[in-house]
Amino acid sequence: MISVHRSEDRYRGGEPDAGIETRHALSFGPFYDPDNLRFGPVLACNEERLAPGAGFDEHPHSHTEIVTWVVEGELTHRDSAGHSTVVRAGDLAHLSAAAGVRHVERNDGDAPLTFLQMWLAPQESGGDPSYRVVPGFADTTPYALPEAGAVLHVRRLAGGGRTALPDAARLYVHVVRGRVEVAGEELGPGDAARITGAEGLEAVAAVGEGEGAELVVWELAD
Repeated sequence: MISVHRSEDRYRGGEPDAGIETRHALSFGPFYDPDNLRFGPVLACNEERLAPGAGFDEHPHSHTEIVTWVVEGELTHRDSAGHSTVVRAGDLAHLSAAAGVRHVERNDGDAPLTFLQMWLAPQESGGDPSYRVVPGFADTTPYALPEAGAVLHVRRLAGGGRTALPDAARLYVHVVRGRVEVAGEELGPGDAARITGAEGLEAVAAVGEGEGAELVVWELAD
């Protein structure tokens, strides 16, 4: 079963006057849809756009696994556990909030910043917070998130290229760039497919000059 969610249907949040534009794929903050609360352990999939100098002041998290994929620009991260990093395009960052942590996220660079931030529910609560960055995250190396029973894959396809999608109880597929076809559905930038009982599926990038695609795929145990 596949359910397609289009980019234009996402809830628009953020603070545009402060240089923050957000697109929410699931219920978040003041946006509440009882039929769109989560997909398996995935609680949020937010596309964030920060103008130079804009950002989120220090705020708390707990009992949440927060995974960030930087699309363009540079994201400055600081947290109460003592981590201070700059996450660049193509880097993956993972903050495990555990029993509680506070952090700051900003665009301290001179260029616009775009990143995709995904929140997942851990299988167990508590513990100590942690943070890591995987620079230059490769297509061939999935990122396991056992805390949430999930594995993250990134796929980059040339025009006409294809890639097998994992067989899984659930898949969450988000198109970062380009256009692809999955299970007979065409997906464009910002579109997402939520798939249950995935078996033998492929993602195929559109054919044409300048075509190509980048996908973020969550393989979910439940």
